[in-house]
Amino acid sequence: MKSTPPSIIETDRLTLRPYRVGDESWYFEMSQRNHDHLKRYESQNPAMTIKTEEDAKGMISDLANDWKDCTHFFMPVFLKSTEEFVAQVYIGPVSWDLPEFSIGYFVDVGHEGRGYVTEAVNAVVKTLFESFNAQRLRIETDDTNVRSIGVAERCGFVQEGHIRENKKNPDGTYSGTLYFGLLKREFLLNST
Repeated sequence: MKSTPPSIIETDRLTLRPYRVGDESWYFEMSQRNHDHLKRYESQNPAMTIKTEEDAKGMISDLANDWKDCTHFFMPVFLKSTEEFVAQVYIGPVSWDLPEFSIGYFVDVGHEGRGYVTEAVNAVVKTLFESFNAQRLRIETDDTNVRSIGVAERCGFVQEGHIRENKKNPDGTYSGTLYFGLLKREFLLNST
């Protein structure tokens, strides 16, 4: 049965929530600040399409509607102490019947290497297995994205596949895609 994630997920340092009206201004600034940062590994991220504050307003509305429709769920991640944006986590329903979800993420360019994405993804994993009764989760990442691979591994995901050189990068090089999965029984085994 389709449902939405909790409206707030908290960790020791972080708060995750849906995008909402009023986020347009900082979302615009964030998208501009992260454009070059996202170009290689997140070229399809909605933030990459933002050119004006009006674009940001439309995007926030679209993301809020997608949340209500249970199409996909984008969650900005904020530091509890300062309410500063540090990352984004994506939850994509793959199969509501199984259920299975895809997880994506990026860290703000000014906040790399502090463990925010790992902390946020671990919280989302716990929520999906415990609140959604997910059977499996998946993460897809570029095979040259060492930081993203590290997040998947630290969160307990197992590499399930590797498609080699299936992407041409902006610099003319080629890279592949790694597929990671995490089963409910693996999560339960590791959380006891």
